[in-house]
Amino acid sequence: MTLRHLSEAQNNKLPDQPTLKEQIHQANVIVHRFEAKYYEPLHPEVYSKQEQKRVTAKLITIDRQITNNQRNALDVGAGTGNLTGKLLQMGYNVTATDISPEMCQILKKKYAVYLPSKLTVINSPIEDLSFSKGEFDLVTFYSVLHHLPDYLAALRGLSGFLKKGGVMYIDHEASPFYWKKEPNSFASFIKDLYFHSNPILNSLYFQITGLKVPTIDYTLSDYWHKKEHAVNHHAIEEVFKAEGFEFFTRTDYYQHATWTPNPLYPIYRLLCRPEMSYWIAKR
Repeated sequence: MTLRHLSEAQNNKLPDQPTLKEQIHQANVIVHRFEAKYYEPLHPEVYSKQEQKRVTAKLITIDRQITNNQRNALDVGAGTGNLTGKLLQMGYNVTATDISPEMCQILKKKYAVYLPSKLTVINSPIEDLSFSKGEFDLVTFYSVLHHLPDYLAALRGLSGFLKKGGVMYIDHEASPFYWKKEPNSFASFIKDLYFHSNPILNSLYFQITGLKVPTIDYTLSDYWHKKEHAVNHHAIEEVFKAEGFEFFTRTDYYQHATWTPNPLYPIYRLLCRPEMSYWIAKR
């Protein structure tokens, strides 16, 4: 389903039937209510040493790209504070937002020492956020767009809160190659094998460590992380053009998705195209 079809589906709903937007919001609230306390151990693709090192390096690079940087950052969909914590350590004043009250509570507890002088936490859907025009030097999204009912509208709206010379950083979204077959059958076989082996390795790791995690249905909460309606990177580029960004670039990369090394990873990286993307856009 495209964003246009999503809008049509919402307009044609039956009386008292939740719109798809409302269903996606509610799914994210429910999923993260159950997932919040398990979130970090449950997601090695976010909290592995390799990923944490990569993201820290990106933030340092971005920090240098901001013109007249006053170090005011908006971390959208902040979760338990993956980017928030790094930005605070870099000296930023951070406004962290998330739709999940449970995630917000964990974030507040982790970074209580920064409250309220350096850190503001807002429990709200992205669509309801309101700030002054040009209030922030940096706006960040990490693993967020695919959770939103209308991620293009969110980008357009939040662009207005970014100052001239500021940077928008969007990371951990599936690249266009994620859903495509590789150029030859052997590479496609390796890709399928690698993708299927990651959850098996993580499941074994959880069994060994004794971590009990609930079964979670991500069907609606991760709405745009689907082959039939994947995040549209061309449409994201068009938003940056329309909003008058000075420059914008997408970079594709390989992620480490397991707590233990996957022996297929070097082969996968050699033969297959990268499965994840990040955007850096300067206003």
